[in-house]
Amino acid sequence: MNAKAKKILAAYKKLGGRIETRGKVQLPKMSDFSLWYTPGVGTVSSHLAKHPKDARAFSIKKNSVAVVSDGSAVLGLGNIGPYGALPVMEGKSLIFKNLAGIDAWPIVLDAHEPEEIIKIVKAIAPAFGGINLEDIAGPQCFDIERRLIEELDIPVMHDDQHGTAIVVLAAVINATKVVKKDVKKLKVAILGAGAAGSGTARLLRAYGIRDIVLADSKGIISKHRTDLSGEKLALSKITNPRNVSGESSLMIKNADVLIGLSGGGAITPEEIKSMAPRSIVFAMANPIPEIMPDIAKKAGAMVIGTGRSDFPNQVNNSLVFPGVFRGALDRGVRKITEKMKLSAATALASLIKRPTASNILPTVLDKRVVPTIAKAIR
Repeated sequence: MNAKAKKILAAYKKLGGRIETRGKVQLPKMSDFSLWYTPGVGTVSSHLAKHPKDARAFSIKKNSVAVVSDGSAVLGLGNIGPYGALPVMEGKSLIFKNLAGIDAWPIVLDAHEPEEIIKIVKAIAPAFGGINLEDIAGPQCFDIERRLIEELDIPVMHDDQHGTAIVVLAAVINATKVVKKDVKKLKVAILGAGAAGSGTARLLRAYGIRDIVLADSKGIISKHRTDLSGEKLALSKITNPRNVSGESSLMIKNADVLIGLSGGGAITPEEIKSMAPRSIVFAMANPIPEIMPDIAKKAGAMVIGTGRSDFPNQVNNSLVFPGVFRGALDRGVRKITEKMKLSAATALASLIKRPTASNILPTVLDKRVVPTIAKAIR
């Protein structure tokens, strides 16, 4: 273990957790106990038993989100289970509170069957105003999200799909201005056809980009593939209009945009060199990008982004999910729609008035980000 890793572990161990619960009222007198607990609380309980729709007005439901994961696809680390997922969900809860004032709760599940996860989330839903699904592997993540959206009356969003898609679209819009290309005529290659790749492809297409090609570990998603099912089969019908097939390097050749949503080191300098002039590369695997920014730049990429906060152009869903849920909670939104996602992406992009190669997105510390995205969720 290196010195940096030891320092990080020591910092986390010292805190013993980065979030805590804290009451909005104090209990210095017995009359306070009587009001805020028994017998006063009985009046509220009786009211909500008869009028459950009033829970938002009388409880934490108004401003709370459950951050739910089974630990099956954590960052770029893979299936590391609920204990491995816990620090990440705790970190997301911290971001929710710090950036958007939302009380978020890390819920990690020692459960992996879709029906079991759906049942658990539905069972805990009464306490929450929204459900943020996170780090759940495909293909089960697609059915889990779809079912929960259909069966719950609160907003449900799988952040790996839609938070990623929103921030990538915003980054593409502004990066295209830097390289001076028509965004609707871009050739886009997406390395990774899981949750993030699928969500990104669908939102880019909804924005009007038609030439989008994806690849998974077995090669390009095309109509020639006979091993596709579920979401990947659906993607083969709406992407890859040139019907490119074979290994992923073939879709990267002459592409204007390369979006990495796979794993560390998955993109080579030679592949960057094969791209169209003035290329855009987003290597978003965490913690190790598909290609390091300095190597991508040396290979010829003009605009480069990663998912990390220690390089320019952080293309990370932490820019998105606080504002999405802030807007959804404030307006009582029951479903995050495609129109809302497109509005959120264009609103986020608009915060950078004059994009440059090293500045295509605001940072997570920009105070305009959360209210701007929240306003788009109507």
